[in-house]
Amino acid sequence: MDFGDDVMEGGSDAQRRKKRYHRHTPRQIQQLEGMFKECPHPDENQRMQLSRELGLEPRQIKFWFQNRRTQMKAQHERQDNCFLRAENDKIRCENIAMREALRNVICPTCGGPPVTDDYFDEQKLRMDNARLKEELDRVSSLTSKYLGRPITQLPPVQPLSMSSSLDLSVGGLGSPALGPSLDLDLLSGGSSGYPPIHLQMTVSEMERPMMAEMATRAMDELIRMAQAGAHLWVKKAGGGPDGHEVLNVDTYDSIFAKPEGSFRGPDVHVEGSRDSGLVFMSAVGLVDMFMDSSKWMEFFPAIVSKARTIDVLVNGMAGRSESLVLMYEELHVMSPVVPTREFCFLRYCRQIEHGLWAIADISVDLQQRDARFGAPPSRSCRLPSGCLIADMADGSSKVTWVEHMEIEDRVPIHLLYRDLILSGAAFGAHRWLAALQRACERCACLATAGMPHRDIAAAGVTPEGKRSMMKLSQRMVSSFCASLSASQLHRWTTLSGPNDVGVRVVVHRSTDPGQPSGVVLSAATSIWLPVPCDRVFAFVRDEHTRSQWDVLSHGNPVQEVSRIPNGSHPGNCISLLRGLNASQNSMLILQESCTDASGSLVVYAPIDIPAANVVMSGEDPSAIPLLPSGFTILPDGRPGASSSSAAAGPLGAPAAAGSLVTVAFQILVSSLPSSKLNAESVATVNSLISTTVEQIKAALNCASH
Repeated sequence: MDFGDDVMEGGSDAQRRKKRYHRHTPRQIQQLEGMFKECPHPDENQRMQLSRELGLEPRQIKFWFQNRRTQMKAQHERQDNCFLRAENDKIRCENIAMREALRNVICPTCGGPPVTDDYFDEQKLRMDNARLKEELDRVSSLTSKYLGRPITQLPPVQPLSMSSSLDLSVGGLGSPALGPSLDLDLLSGGSSGYPPIHLQMTVSEMERPMMAEMATRAMDELIRMAQAGAHLWVKKAGGGPDGHEVLNVDTYDSIFAKPEGSFRGPDVHVEGSRDSGLVFMSAVGLVDMFMDSSKWMEFFPAIVSKARTIDVLVNGMAGRSESLVLMYEELHVMSPVVPTREFCFLRYCRQIEHGLWAIADISVDLQQRDARFGAPPSRSCRLPSGCLIADMADGSSKVTWVEHMEIEDRVPIHLLYRDLILSGAAFGAHRWLAALQRACERCACLATAGMPHRDIAAAGVTPEGKRSMMKLSQRMVSSFCASLSASQLHRWTTLSGPNDVGVRVVVHRSTDPGQPSGVVLSAATSIWLPVPCDRVFAFVRDEHTRSQWDVLSHGNPVQEVSRIPNGSHPGNCISLLRGLNASQNSMLILQESCTDASGSLVVYAPIDIPAANVVMSGEDPSAIPLLPSGFTILPDGRPGASSSSAAAGPLGAPAAAGSLVTVAFQILVSSLPSSKLNAESVATVNSLISTTVEQIKAALNCASH
């Protein structure tokens, strides 16, 4: 607990029953803890000095030290109790072993079984257990009195019910062959699976001061790293037009020596990077986004697939400065072949001075909690990371972003993404900052949607209609990004299809009002193209070239009905498209395309004309169901690759810059959630993706790759 949080004033009985709550800041707790280590019983002069330094009343200092001494006493008694229980278990095991051995012993006098002391052993064990139970009850009573509430016990361990993989056999000419139907309960995308451990955990009152101290140390380290010079950060050759800054690990280990040392296993690699740039949002607005897990996920859908606030440990001034929260997140690169990274971490916000803020993240060690649920402990962690945010005069902010992780590779990294991930670019500071700049541009466009615009394609659309269309499109993009997660609860099954494209599928029951209700089959594949990212992006987003890859357009042209700019780049926009064929006159296509220095997205979903009219009239679009499909485009991360569009050799050979493209489709298998998946649906989506990939390769003149 935050010692000193509960301060009870003296006085009458009624006053004694009243408690005045005071929440100390992490910095105050750190200084109090430091003093406690040196002197657990400070005299009056020492308490007065601490009072002046920390801005606390002497009585608060006095009660804090009383509470801290009580806690230490309870901890020592609990340790003694654990030792006694362990000794009891040891003795009991020895007794059991001795009894088993004596059963096979023959009396040398009569040849019969020997006389045993089972009765006396049992009585001794009962006495030991009774004594230990008294000890446990005494410590529990003392701790409960100190905490002011009963001690909560750990939840019982539930056996894991791991869902089996999708059973797909291959028959015929390599096309997927299934039985008549598959029950959804057998699919890895169902409700059963690995439990969300980190969302179930609770933070005890005794863990809070340790977490506050950990966050304070992380904040100090982050500020030093963000402001360090070339001795700690080096420019990475070929890392972009300006060169990306990466961490000098040896220098870091020498400067920030850890008590446990800097030894890392052979399967653990370090990712450290730094980047800075201007962001079109105020510092206060950015701080609010960082401290709100929902906004955090909304701003970074292409990186953060899931985020939750587990506990608010300290609610700072106006929910900002000195705030400390415990959060959970899953990070992804939007490909079914790359597993997500899961972190449970502390996020600490501090206003350093007027107009200057810092956000620090540090992982919380949950290995023991993971072990309770049968999961092997992970050595992946987020080391002190975060950003410095400085307010600028024009309402924008300068952001210096630091990313620092130690990652344990439990499974081999897929060959396609090996360079991108091992270079640190997949989750590096450059990608985070570029995504933040793009998200802030989008927010600015949404805020100014009511202002007149020169874009002719947006003429005739009311300001309310623009906002409604942008909100609907944002939900579409977020849903698409989430559908590409490769987490423990979202496992993909590989199919064997034509031309060995390697299509992966997952099925889930959709009950979200923003999606069609029923059974949804998601299918995706990731490929490498010897073509620069900007060229692939321009090709797939252009309505004039859509007929070259869109299987469902049947080769017919597509016309742009309306367009709303969504950023400074001309490719960042939201469009309504209409197919010029008689069979689709009642349907339109809502499409959003966006790009930045770290990658690109093109997401689209069919929408009928009545729903489009609802959106364009400015009504609330939250009830309009969408089932998005689309493309993600990332640089391949090859060292020394050129940004030119020259032809490239086969994968693994020196070549020009290429692209990692993920093609994803979602189809509604049935509107009945209880229905079963059939072979025809799987074969259809497999063929759909395979044909799309073939046509894209042919149009970009790289069919042989």
